[in-house]
Amino acid sequence: MLTYILRRLALIVPTIFGILLVSFVVIQFVPGGPVERMIAQLQGHGAEATARFAGNGADMASNAMSGQMTGQSSNYRGSQGLDPEFVKELEAMYGFDKPAPERFLTMIKNYLTFDLGDSYYRDTKVVDLILDKMPVSISLGLWSTLLIYFISIPLGIKKAVKDGQAFDIWTSAVIFIGYAIPSFLFAILLIIVFAGDRYFDWFPLRGIVSDNWSDMPPLEKALDYMWHMALPVLAMVISGFAGLTMLTKNSFLDEIGKQYVQTARAKGLPEKKVLYGHVFRNAMLIVIAGFPAAFMHIFFTGSLLIEVIFSLDGLGLLGYESIINRDYPVVLGTLYIYALIGLVITLLRDIIYVMVDPRINFDASPNV
Repeated sequence: MLTYILRRLALIVPTIFGILLVSFVVIQFVPGGPVERMIAQLQGHGAEATARFAGNGADMASNAMSGQMTGQSSNYRGSQGLDPEFVKELEAMYGFDKPAPERFLTMIKNYLTFDLGDSYYRDTKVVDLILDKMPVSISLGLWSTLLIYFISIPLGIKKAVKDGQAFDIWTSAVIFIGYAIPSFLFAILLIIVFAGDRYFDWFPLRGIVSDNWSDMPPLEKALDYMWHMALPVLAMVISGFAGLTMLTKNSFLDEIGKQYVQTARAKGLPEKKVLYGHVFRNAMLIVIAGFPAAFMHIFFTGSLLIEVIFSLDGLGLLGYESIINRDYPVVLGTLYIYALIGLVITLLRDIIYVMVDPRINFDASPNV
């Protein structure tokens, strides 16, 4: 197993390199980059756009608005009327004055030391920005994933044992409702019922902690944190447990019908021993296989609307706003962090494979 882990760790480097390379190439062809957006603001808003920049940016904007046409051409749409020298200075300010291969290699070199650069529009380092938003995403992703698995696996096992009975039928109706309704609709419903003045006003509407959280004693801090996270986590759990529950049930039903289960029962083993001593480790393999994708979906992409509805400033909202604003350092920086976390979780999944079923031996396989 140690050899396999070392091979997988070694493969993280080329995998990350490939992800960043593809993303960097795609970004080069995306229209409306930061330079074009700045030019459009200058052309469309005049002095108002000039006032938006500080330091060199403001001086550059002022020079551009007062500069004369020199007759030179520019590759940027809408740059007519701006001094070409200003356009070049603008490119240098955003780092686009260098060839794309040189910019990519510089980026990779910096990423090795977790220097993710500076945001174009937030006047802060990307690392600090990600660390500032991380607690929200960790809170949503971690608690939602744990609750979904703690609910879905026992419920799926129980449904498999009670297949076709009243318990299975009624829980299936609840599961289908949860599967059919998106999490953001549950979030709106929870706010209307439990966080507004219309029915009950039991939970807060925004944030993960209160404004005076730092002044609270430890126990009160923990209670305040859980109080704020209750509704957003509940909204994600309600819509997220359905698929995993049915996957667990179907996996157990498939294993229960196999010959080794009938043999174990014929030997007189207790039903719990059959289910949790023999069926469980085989049935859980397919559930474990889907864990990285489920966790990444909940951790990053699935929380975007929840963050918006509950005014939670996390990584999902940060990534979305960065793409809209063409804030490329933040886009590539968050992608780099996402990829690292995803690859590490995939490796942890394989380790859990072996823990659940020791018969699995990755070292014996020629492929990784």
